[in-house]
Amino acid sequence: MRRIGVGILGAMTFGLAPASARLPDAAAIERLAHKAMSETGAKGLAVAVIDGGQVRSAQAFGARNAKGDPLTTRTVMYGASLTKTLFGYYVLMLVDEGRLDLDRPLGTMLPQPLADYGNLDAYGNWGDLAGDERWRQVTARHVLTHSVGFANFSFLEPDGKLRFHFDPGVRYAYSGEGILLLQFALDRGLKFDTGVEMERRLFRPLGMMSTSLKWRPAFAANLADGWKADGSVEPHDERSRVRAAGSMDTTIGDLARFTAAMARGWGLSKRARAEMSKPQLPITTRSQFPTLQAEAAPQDRRAGLAAGLGVIAFSGRQGRGFMKGGHNDSTANTLVCLEKKRRCVLIMANDVRAEAAFPSLVRSILGDTGVPYEWEYPNLFKDEI
Repeated sequence: MRRIGVGILGAMTFGLAPASARLPDAAAIERLAHKAMSETGAKGLAVAVIDGGQVRSAQAFGARNAKGDPLTTRTVMYGASLTKTLFGYYVLMLVDEGRLDLDRPLGTMLPQPLADYGNLDAYGNWGDLAGDERWRQVTARHVLTHSVGFANFSFLEPDGKLRFHFDPGVRYAYSGEGILLLQFALDRGLKFDTGVEMERRLFRPLGMMSTSLKWRPAFAANLADGWKADGSVEPHDERSRVRAAGSMDTTIGDLARFTAAMARGWGLSKRARAEMSKPQLPITTRSQFPTLQAEAAPQDRRAGLAAGLGVIAFSGRQGRGFMKGGHNDSTANTLVCLEKKRRCVLIMANDVRAEAAFPSLVRSILGDTGVPYEWEYPNLFKDEI
């Protein structure tokens, strides 16, 4: 067993919703959200609840900027790495259409060898891979299970160069640059524009009219800035490039629509939807970050924790579920879904301090799920005792 840390997280007592109980109503969630903000000092928080594959509530609380303008369900917020889940869903749509095979090496889709493209600022440092033929093995499944073998990004390497740390498919190691490799293969190999295609296939059909992988000037009218851990304000970044690893701007209302659709399997065959959330590759590390840490001894690994396709699969008292987080210095997002009842909680915060409340807040809404927050946020938990 792991115990919640004795700091701010340990002080939170939200109340546990029984697994079989009706989910909290909007008024109860509002109380929980305000308590979470009070306990953490977070300035802004948005929460959506999905039940039976339908949006039951989507609410926003607090401020969107230092002036105190209100955060609303229509405020544009940074999606961060939740972008990867929507990108994975889009990839599975291409698989259903026969345009992509999850196990086909991505190199076979490109007109020329990957390393010959050199280092492309919009995508990745492919030229660094010259002389290492393992790029020829990488598949879409490797990318979506974060088992390519790259660091998260090459700029994090001591020399700033992209390299393989292990053979593709061997183990899980989170990599945003791996996601960009798949985007590159689709954009160049299929001659798609990922931003345009995701808008056409996902955002517009689902009514996500304030969601984009590229900055829109219209977003400025109702935009969330962010707060860092030290309480300082960080202006919203106007991302001018489509980056499937994390450039999405969206609203809690829009992303709730996608989450409900994902819970239902909208737009996918039953086979593709099942593939998304099934355990694809066991996760063998104590935590998600740092990304290239040594694997834990077998007895120290979290049972049932595995990579899905664009999500993390887990199991608990309510059966199978999946999750995904999104984070930067002033953003904290989490998405948790339970397969059996198509129940999900989506939380977006424009204040990274809210992250400390996520485990208790999700537990208060969904009950005891088994979501592996001690792996996602190890700094919030004490060592085993």
